[in-house]
Amino acid sequence: MSRPATPILGAAFAVALAGMIGTIAPVSGQTQAAKPVPPKPAARWVMPRTPDGKPDLQGNWTNETQTPLERMGAGGTTLTDEQARAIEQRAQLVEEYRDKASDPNRPAPPKGGEAGKLAAPGEQSFIERISEAAGGAVGGYNGFWLDPGKNVIRIDGVARSSIIIDPPNGRVPGLTDEGKKRMAEIAARSRKYGEFDHPEMRPLADRCLLSFGSNAGPPMLPNYFYNNNYTIVQTADNIVIMAEMVHDTRIIRMNAKAHMSARNQPWLGDSIGHWEGDTLVVETTNIHPMQREQTSILWAYRGASENLKVTERFTRTGPDTIVYRFTMEDPAIFTAPFTGELPFTKIDEMVYEYACHEGNYAMTNILAGERSKEREAAAQKKQQ
Repeated sequence: MSRPATPILGAAFAVALAGMIGTIAPVSGQTQAAKPVPPKPAARWVMPRTPDGKPDLQGNWTNETQTPLERMGAGGTTLTDEQARAIEQRAQLVEEYRDKASDPNRPAPPKGGEAGKLAAPGEQSFIERISEAAGGAVGGYNGFWLDPGKNVIRIDGVARSSIIIDPPNGRVPGLTDEGKKRMAEIAARSRKYGEFDHPEMRPLADRCLLSFGSNAGPPMLPNYFYNNNYTIVQTADNIVIMAEMVHDTRIIRMNAKAHMSARNQPWLGDSIGHWEGDTLVVETTNIHPMQREQTSILWAYRGASENLKVTERFTRTGPDTIVYRFTMEDPAIFTAPFTGELPFTKIDEMVYEYACHEGNYAMTNILAGERSKEREAAAQKKQQ
């Protein structure tokens, strides 16, 4: 609010008066400027809670990211701002390149495809290499369908170079002698038959049994393709986590006293949860053997044994973030436990049904195509 104008008392008197009261009195015909009102402090975020007082983790979330499970190269645990920006700018460039309109006058591609011709110009990221490996020289998915995310992981504002944070090199620990033996057995078994000889030789994702990677977990990891989304539903007795990819669904039994019998080894294992303060802690054992035998870079099992234990921690740190941390322990297979960490980000989008081949008719086509090739090869052999 302004004050009334001060009467004219002479310049000298006005200056002296200003010195006594610590302010300069306004001269005739002017008003004193109002003091600025300080901005109100931002409202402090308050943890939402369920009726039983536990942190509310419910809603739709995503863990999509450009950050790999294991560190690429020999860098440190974190990225500089410049390194993080370069990765994210490359992801944006790739998305724009894939979304370009096709040339309706382009000639047909050569038989067998063109290796490397489907990539955006410049050095490929590890996600681009994964996508190209999946489709080969003929391509897999039209880029429109790919949605791996464009950002690197940031925890407390610091960009991370890998999901794995321990060991410090950011990589899955080495295998024990038993672990190396199991990996060799898995590889030998896969070589015994052709990869298209029967349905059981196809990957779990081709068979619509589990995700393209460890989306539902445990641990719950991004697949670097699409559908890295989740719905969490929470009660005092159970917490349900549904992964959009292949609509895999985990049921976490809260405060159960013991795991089920070792004879029972369901997909996604047997998960028991409890609260440690405001952190949900989930321990999972009894993971299905075919799940543990997954050895690709999209999985962290590497042929883990029936003794594998995965411990997960979910901590809500803000209105839009859950920090997810996991530790894997299997002394029979790995030379040391290892731990990873990544954020789950709130999304205001729907999570849709994943139909997976619309009844898995594609499996018939995959196997029928291979039988056709075999007949052609046999016919050519007879003509020789």
